[in-house]
Amino acid sequence: MRLADYRPIAQVVTEVHEVARAAHPVVDAHTHLGRWLTGDGRWMVPSVGDLLAMLDAAGVTAMVNLDGRWGGELEANLDRYDRAHPGRFVTFCHVDLTELKVPGFGERMAASLAASARAGAAGLKVWKDLGLHARDHRDELVLPDDVRLAPVWRAAAELGLPVWIHTADPVAFFEPADQRNERFEQLVAHPEWSFADPRFPRFERLIAALEGLVAANPDTTFVGVHAGCYPENLGWVGRMLDTYPNFHIDIAARLAELGRVPRATRALILRHPDRVLFGTDDFPPAADTYATHFRFLETADEAFPHSAEDPPLMGRWTISGLDLPAAELRALYRDNAVRLIPKLHAY
Repeated sequence: MRLADYRPIAQVVTEVHEVARAAHPVVDAHTHLGRWLTGDGRWMVPSVGDLLAMLDAAGVTAMVNLDGRWGGELEANLDRYDRAHPGRFVTFCHVDLTELKVPGFGERMAASLAASARAGAAGLKVWKDLGLHARDHRDELVLPDDVRLAPVWRAAAELGLPVWIHTADPVAFFEPADQRNERFEQLVAHPEWSFADPRFPRFERLIAALEGLVAANPDTTFVGVHAGCYPENLGWVGRMLDTYPNFHIDIAARLAELGRVPRATRALILRHPDRVLFGTDDFPPAADTYATHFRFLETADEAFPHSAEDPPLMGRWTISGLDLPAAELRALYRDNAVRLIPKLHAY
């Protein structure tokens, strides 16, 4: 038998509480509904009506669509989601990172952000390409703390647009894909996700750039997606939340990491109940993904799968639930997102 074919069945007997519908109304603050990630120009969700029916069954009242891009693509997303279904969707824009190739990009990006805000964008999503791939006219990588980007962050604050930012990637992606790497199977399946190469900054440099960005822009609201971009080190995440009132996190696509340290995760949320947002980063969104998230947040169940994948590429381990109190659960599910995103206030 190949080790890759090993599928042990756990013999531990635990309680099982299936949670198909959330205990409180939910805003999924991290979704991808557009078409720029599909690879073929199709919309991520073929039928908005079917999506809404699934959301209604799960208790998800609104979604934050992070795929607005800019210009015509932003308008297309706003037409399909926000304008067609007011109250159920808000769309974030991007700035065009190809602008980095021409000096003076900060001012042009700020102007683009202002135009997107006028069109109806509810916030700004910054992709991990900033720091990993995007280069300036000297062919040098541009990191999030680059002072030339200051006009963008200043404009976001002035426009009242929160910034959802993804910096770096799982720590294991920056380590050699060998027998010691906890994401080995994932990196074998997606070798392009490996950053264990001198062409890329080390994880530590990227995460320091994120802190430098947040520290230098106290008037700008930042959400470090994927559990603050560093779920492997909740001590670091907690220090960021303690130090910078403008910093928040979501839990999107990081149940594997958060669920293997449930006591530390629960303590972090209870210490900062107004700073953690619900999100899935599941595309396209699926009912079973919501059920796993709700079980993780609402129950004290132990040793259950964090993914339906076989094997689970984000780690061959199980997770345990947080059993969050009702007040903290309501804040995480909905209230924190509504407070940070002005366009959600009316919903």
